[in-house]
Amino acid sequence: MSLELEERYSRQVLFLGVEGQRRLQMARVAIVGCGATGSAVASLLARSGVGTLRLIDRDYVEASNLQRQALFDEADAAESIPKALAAARKIAAFNSQIVVEPQVSDLTPANIQVLLG
Repeated sequence: MSLELEERYSRQVLFLGVEGQRRLQMARVAIVGCGATGSAVASLLARSGVGTLRLIDRDYVEASNLQRQALFDEADAAESIPKALAAARKIAAFNSQIVVEPQVSDLTPANIQVLLG
């Protein structure tokens, strides 16, 4: 682990150890839905250093989302940006060291293998 990453995640490493943090960096997580719970989970996983996040959501940011969905702001709602794209943009702003894969789509039986594969 680089010195920069060791410093960034130093509080976590106290509990997880360097090997535990390395395993987080290697992890891939898919989040289906970037609403209230999904956006909070995405933010926390990104801040913890999970290596790859795939964000799957077909919806667009609206003003009514702003009071409960922490990754979005008024500009996102004004532009009606897809939630997956807006979330990926915000995550990249606070942790550029992870990979975020936004997917503007419904998760259905027909595409589950592609989106979660």
